Amino acid sequence: MLVLDASGAVVDANPLALRVLARAHGAARVDVPSWLAAAHRGQVDGGDPSHEGPSAAGEVGDRYFEAHPSPVAGGGTAWWLVDATGRRQAEAALRSAREQAETRAMVSSTLLASLNVPRCAEVAAQLAAEHLADAALLVLPPVGRRYAVTHALRGEQAVHSSLPIDPGEVPGLAEALQGFPPVPARWIDPHVLPGWVLPAGFTGPVGSVIVAPLPGHGVSAGALILLRSSAECAFTPDEEAFARLFAARAGAALSAARLYSEQSGITATLMRELLPPTLGRLHGVDYAGHYRAASDHERIGGDFYDVHPGGDASQETFVVLGDVAGKGLDAAVLTGKIRNTLHALLPLASGHEQVLTLLNGALLTSHHTRFATLVLACVRHEEDGRVRLRLTSAGHMPPLIVRADGRVEEADTQGSLVGALPSVTVRTAEEVLAPGETCLLYTDGITEARGGPLGDELFGEDRLRQALRECGGMPGEAIVERVQMLAAQWLGGGSHDDMATLAISAPRVTA
Repeated sequence: MLVLDASGAVVDANPLALRVLARAHGAARVDVPSWLAAAHRGQVDGGDPSHEGPSAAGEVGDRYFEAHPSPVAGGGTAWWLVDATGRRQAEAALRSAREQAETRAMVSSTLLASLNVPRCAEVAAQLAAEHLADAALLVLPPVGRRYAVTHALRGEQAVHSSLPIDPGEVPGLAEALQGFPPVPARWIDPHVLPGWVLPAGFTGPVGSVIVAPLPGHGVSAGALILLRSSAECAFTPDEEAFARLFAARAGAALSAARLYSEQSGITATLMRELLPPTLGRLHGVDYAGHYRAASDHERIGGDFYDVHPGGDASQETFVVLGDVAGKGLDAAVLTGKIRNTLHALLPLASGHEQVLTLLNGALLTSHHTRFATLVLACVRHEEDGRVRLRLTSAGHMPPLIVRADGRVEEADTQGSLVGALPSVTVRTAEEVLAPGETCLLYTDGITEARGGPLGDELFGEDRLRQALRECGGMPGEAIVERVQMLAAQWLGGGSHDDMATLAISAPRVTA
């Protein structure tokens, strides 16, 4: 307790106040702290607007006190000083813990929002520079002899570079890149850092350094280096612990991004083999195709087509359109197997029944339990401009011939499906296309498209044939587009099966 008169002079003080205030000033006399003197003046003057209420608080040496006034006789004021150091430290620790928890949550959500490795590294470096240090850099595992390094300076955009660095130049970096525990910051001499560690624009010498590993999924995802200038305080043990937590989250995000990138690359490679080919004119014959998967977010499914040109115009081009039972990725896997098997059987392509028999045997011995329907075509361009076809259906709808005058004819071919029965029985039809005529191969996703005015009626073969009658003389590409457009309009927004169409056309003779 400390008693001050109206002028602010010390009138009385109990032994504890004398001991605290004298110790704080290193002398036997008692000096009133400036914050308490200001509060006392406000109390004497009837209330200082800069202070809310009669209480005051401030530091005395290394302790923190709250002061509560009580009036005394003669116009003086007794100030009761309560030591609030412990409570203040607890509140500060609680605020710090809350801020760190909020930062960790924000870091996790921000980092996991990107599955692109360079972007994830950029975000991690910027967040580290913003919340942990003056500057940060991420070093990713090497590719060959070069390391991808991302520098970030507080308030600046991250910068990517690929450098032929020596991790041994930075204490603890080589170990961190291998996933070993971090070296304590106090063991690292900032003056031994090589120049490539400092980002452009970093002012002043480095005062403190943290090198932390970025743990990934079983392997190291890289290392994080944090820099503080000599003008800032050194990293505290709590800050080092928080930096390791940050590094763990950044490593998990980078590892997830790298895994996604690798899987995306594998998927893209496999997808290229499963996607239908781009078609055009081959050996004097026009080919056009269109494929729509059952789900709009998928690019592959159970329908497929392929065109395998002969060595030259004198040899037949082998064409196949098929439909595997089911849809989605499982059907696409079997589709890929059928396409690869047919590609291997190209030397026998002239014998449709033999090709289908061999394919049927391959499917029966496979672990797949699905079957498929196919249409095979051998195509040859004649000197007079006509196109000669040999068509074989294996459990599939027969191809439709669109004559130049609008007549629609059905190829006289039929046969059993493949992959279900011990043997295959087929009948091959021969057709000739005059210039301007087209043979259309299609899957049941077209005719079984369910929609219309009431939403539950099949598009059907009759509507398909009627649409083709209006396409007499049109190029094959236009016919394919029209059929797909009409089927899509019939569906509206309803669900559907895979839909594939392939047109083989004899080009019109130009004068």
